Amino acid sequence: MSEQKVENFEKLKEIISDFVKSDKKIEIKEDSNLEKDLGLDSLDSVELVMAIEDSFGLEIPQEVSQKITNVKQILDYISQAKKAG
Repeated sequence: MSEQKVENFEKLKEIISDFVKSDKKIEIKEDSNLEKDLGLDSLDSVELVMAIEDSFGLEIPQEVSQKITNVKQILDYISQAKKAG
């Protein structure tokens, strides 16, 4: 993983951790499923996308955000958006 991707992943983990509703410590990994592993519902996912957009200064189109199911997909999108932007 590149240094930039590691930085993005750490920042993303902080954002996601604000949305995880669990009393136990859940490890956020690249392959973590937003719904099954982290317990996010559809409203959480929408709010998460908005928080990511604000934090990373980018826009995630609705058709893209609806297809995101895991952390790696978010990281990949951030990397692509930063290269393009």
